[in-house]
Amino acid sequence: MFSSKLKAVTFSYDDGVTQDKRLIEIFNKYGLKATFNINSCLLGKPNTLVRGGVTVDHNKNRPEDVRAIYSGHEVAAHTLTHPTLPTVLDDGEVIRQVEEDRLNLSDLVGYEVVGMAYPGGGVNNNERVADLIRKNTGIKYARTITSTYNYDPQTNLYRFNPTVFHVMENRKERLMELAEEFVNLRPDTPKIFYIWGHAYEFDIADTWDYFEEFCKIISGHDDIFYGTNKEVLL
Repeated sequence: MFSSKLKAVTFSYDDGVTQDKRLIEIFNKYGLKATFNINSCLLGKPNTLVRGGVTVDHNKNRPEDVRAIYSGHEVAAHTLTHPTLPTVLDDGEVIRQVEEDRLNLSDLVGYEVVGMAYPGGGVNNNERVADLIRKNTGIKYARTITSTYNYDPQTNLYRFNPTVFHVMENRKERLMELAEEFVNLRPDTPKIFYIWGHAYEFDIADTWDYFEEFCKIISGHDDIFYGTNKEVLL
């Protein structure tokens, strides 16, 4: 686990969208580290999504740009084409979606990719899928979308639950509350503040400034280790 400090902050962002570039500028400004989970077979593809009645760009970065864009951060797998893995009944296809994505991304970034985030909403993981990944791929940890709202380390790295989703529609202020709580925490045992989301979501209600304020609050503390998912979890 992370260094000799008892507190760690890490971020996880999905889909490899072009908005990641703006997000990385914010992370770099405040000395924060993140992991970006990418579908290698969707790289370079244009797309739009409708969220809350708002149409937002969901364009994927080009494969030839991945190494430069995510330099200084971590690239992790998100499957080849973003299927909801528990609905994929063929065990071999689950393994292929994860391991081929991992190998493709490893080639693009020039180092071995060992992490992933489960794609899709709702029930996007289960023990069968986690066991297939654990036994048949080079993945060492996999993030779910189930928020814990606490900072306790977990023993099951193949179904690792984050602390919080970055944009909470019903209680936006909750993210700031957790930041203040974590900054003021004086623990006797290790604690992890793990935030996840998608960079395109900042475009829906233009919450970029709000998130930058969060980054400003959580950054620059001598008792906190700031690392990628791999650096924090492994």
